[in-house]
Parts: sequence; structure tokens; C-alpha cells
Amino acid sequence: MNRLFALACFFIYSISFAQNIGFEKDAFAHTYSIVARDTITGEMAVAVQSHWFSVGPLVAWGRAGVGVVATQSFVNPAYGPEGLDLMENGMSAEQALTQLIEQDEGRAYRQVAFLDDTGSVSAFTGENCVEAAEHLTGKHFSVQANMMLNDEVVTAMARAYMQFDKYPVAERVMEALKAAQETGGDIRGKQSAALIVVGPEKTSKEWKEKKIDLRVDDHPEPVKELDRLLKVSRAYEHMNRGDLAVEEGDMTKALEEYGAAEKMFPGNLEMKFWKAVALANNGRIEEAKPIFQSIFEEDENWKEMLTRLPKSGLLSISESELEELTK
Repeated sequence: MNRLFALACFFIYSISFAQNIGFEKDAFAHTYSIVARDTITGEMAVAVQSHWFSVGPLVAWGRAGVGVVATQSFVNPAYGPEGLDLMENGMSAEQALTQLIEQDEGRAYRQVAFLDDTGSVSAFTGENCVEAAEHLTGKHFSVQANMMLNDEVVTAMARAYMQFDKYPVAERVMEALKAAQETGGDIRGKQSAALIVVGPEKTSKEWKEKKIDLRVDDHPEPVKELDRLLKVSRAYEHMNRGDLAVEEGDMTKALEEYGAAEKMFPGNLEMKFWKAVALANNGRIEEAKPIFQSIFEEDENWKEMLTRLPKSGLLSISESELEELTK
């Protein structure tokens, strides 16, 4: 009971302190995170988990062709956009972080990591971050954590990231999050997680800014759910490439991409449907027919959907073939 009382007092003090130095009450994200850059593709990622609601928008920041930022503990969200601005204007990760830390009166309570587009990293853990709190930087990555169950979490994250060096950067940082959780994770438990990946080239098109942008705002197993969403995201990358192939009239490529997606999630009706459409467009009506029938048995709306496709040019078959597929 004394321990619970002490912890409650700490949280009350924490909120009071945050208000006294000008932070919002909700800027309180004790957590573990990783920033990293893929040395082959140049893609940069930041991933995070916390026992706090919707941790992603507060902690994880990224800009294509510039870098990524993780700002946590008593969060000053300004480290995100301001740090990215400094790096975009020519500062290294170390220079940008040093400047912001020197200007911050609350730096003793901060934990921050910057990574720039060259892979240079810089991290800071304030002396008043809650134990267990530390960071560890390596080649093109940094892992950091505070309020952990034990002091092995950060080392486990770094080890996992380096071990899975053949994975794409998104999957590598996910392995780091899994390792953190398996080692003990946040002393308070689990609630939310996020992952963003940005590309190596700057872009003026906002919709191309993030290659991956996934959030789990409130879940009993946020890291597992984030991992599942990443797999779904990868499947839909195949779906998107299939759509582009259809637009270009390359039905062979469309079938290849839709088929790859459907293999990843064989129970997904959307993926099964477009694979069957690609088969039909490639003259493989007999192969498409049983797939369509299995879809229609689960949801008749897909049959109506199929009849609407010829008018839009997405299905290039004869009326008799369409009747055969929908009877």
C-alpha cells in the first residue's frame, strides 16, 4: 500500500510540475521508442509504445528526406516540428538536438532522439527521467526508454534491431518493440503504439510524406496489434500496385499483385475479389468463377459490385461471361 501511495504522489507531483513549467497536462508519455534509418533504401522510421492513450501523435515525428524524432518522458512536442525544421535547414541531428536542449528549461525531464537523413543520430536522457531510463545509439539508430520495469529493455531493443538486419526498416523497428515488451517494457503496462516511416527524398506532396503511418491508440496488446497492422499494410501495398497495373492496362501484373496480397490474407474478401477480377480480365474465367462464388456466398453485395465494373472499365469481359460469373 505504501508503494501505491508513493506512486500516486509521484503522478500528482508530475502533473503539477508539468503545469508549472508550462506543459499541457496530457504531455506525459513515459515510454520506449526507436528511431532508425535503412542504410539501403534510405527510409527512416520511428516506433513507440507506452501505457498512455494515443502515444503516436505526441512522440513520433518524421519528414521525408529530412529525418525522424522521438520526444518522450515529460513531452515537449515542439521538439518534433522544430527539430525537423532545423535538420531540414542543414543542421545535423546532434546540432539540432543540442540547440533545442540548451533552450529548454525542462530538459532534466526530457528524453529525445533525433535521426537525420544521413543516418546520424543523437539522443538525450534528462537526469530526472524516471528509472529505468536510458538511451543507446548505434549505427543509424537509437533506442530510448524511461519508466521501464528493468534496465535491460534498451539493450534488448538494440540487440533485436541489429539481429534482424535483413528486414526492411519498418519490420526491424517492430522487432525492437517486441523485444522491449518481452524484456519487461513499461512498468505500468501497455496501452498504445505507433509506427511511421518516411522516404529518403523530400516531397512537396503531403500525401506522399509518410510511406507508413500506423497507430494503435488504445489496446490491451498494442505492440501485437501494431505488428498485425503492419502486415495488413504490406498486403495493401500489393493491392495498390495491382490497382496501378489495372489503370495501366497490365492485367498480368495486376493478377500478380492481387494474388500476392490474397496469399497474405486469404480470408479477406476484398483481396479475393480483385484477384478474381484480374483472373477474369486475363481470360481465365473458369478459374475466377469459383472464387467469385465463394465471395458471393459470404456477401451478396460483391455480386452487385461485379456488375458495375464493366461500365467503369475495370472489367473487360463479354456480357455472356459476366452472366456466367453472376448466375
